[in-house]
Amino acid sequence: MDNSANISFRKMNGLGNDFVIIDARARAVTLKSEEVRKVADRDHGIGCDQLIILEPSDEADLFMRIFNADGAEVDACGNATRCVAWMIAEETGKKNPVIETNAGYLGTLVKSADEVSVDMGKPKFDWQDIPLSEQFHDTRGIELQVGPIDDPVLHTPSVVNVGNPHCIFWVDDLDAHDLGAIGPILENHPRFPEGANISLARIVNPEEIDARVWERGAGLTRACGTAACAIAVCAARKRLTGRQVRVRLPGGPLDIHWRDDNHIIMTGATEFEYAGEIDPASWTAVTA
Repeated sequence: MDNSANISFRKMNGLGNDFVIIDARARAVTLKSEEVRKVADRDHGIGCDQLIILEPSDEADLFMRIFNADGAEVDACGNATRCVAWMIAEETGKKNPVIETNAGYLGTLVKSADEVSVDMGKPKFDWQDIPLSEQFHDTRGIELQVGPIDDPVLHTPSVVNVGNPHCIFWVDDLDAHDLGAIGPILENHPRFPEGANISLARIVNPEEIDARVWERGAGLTRACGTAACAIAVCAARKRLTGRQVRVRLPGGPLDIHWRDDNHIIMTGATEFEYAGEIDPASWTAVTA
C-alpha cells in the first residue's frame, strides 16, 4: 500500500449501527489495530462501530473484512453486510449479491435502501461452538448471574453463536439495568473465552421484542444485526415468540425470520451518509 496516498471511504449505517467502508478491491489496504482504533475514534477520528475493508473474492461478489472499533478483527456483522449489499446493488444492478466473510458466504436480497435482507446462516447452540469455557447441556439458559447470589438482578441468560458469540438476558424492564456498566464486565467474563456480545431483551408479544446491546469490541450500539438474530432465535427456542419477529433496537427495527431450514433471514433499512478520504498520516478524514 502507498502510505502517502489518501484512502477513499464511505460512511454508512444500518439503523444507526455505523461503518467506515474502505474499498480495497483495486488497491490493497491493510490497517494495523491501532490504525483501526484511530479511524473509529468518535472524538478524534471519523467514528464508527466497525471498520469494513472490501477485498476481491474468487467465489463471491467480494470479500468483506470486519474490524470492531477496538481494532480486533471479527467474523460477522449483519448490518454491515446489508450496507455492503446495497453498495453492490447500486454499482452493478444485481439484487442478490453474495458476500464472503470469515463466517462464510452470505446471500442477500436488495429490494430498496429501506429493505435489504441477508441470510445469516444457521445458529450454533452447542456450548463448544459458542464457545463457552465449560460444558452446558442446555444453552437456552446457562448459569451466570449479576448481583448477589441470593438475589441476582440478572441471571440465566441464553447463549448462541450466529457468526459471533451472544449472551441474552431476559428482562421485564430494559431501563432497570445499566448495560453500559454491566456490558464491559460480562463481555470479558471467564465464561466466554472469546468474549461475547451482551444483550438485554424484553418480550413485548409473540411477534415483537425490545432490546439493547453491548457489542463486543464496540460498546453500546444503536443496533446490532447479529444480536437481533441471536435474540430472535433464542426467544423462539424458549417458546417466548414464534419464528418470525421484529426486534426493536434504539436505532430502529429489524425483522428476523428463523426459517424451517434453520437459516436466519434478517431484513432492515440501510443509509448512505457521505463519502470522503482518509489521510494515512493521521487516520482522520481530510474531505467529506
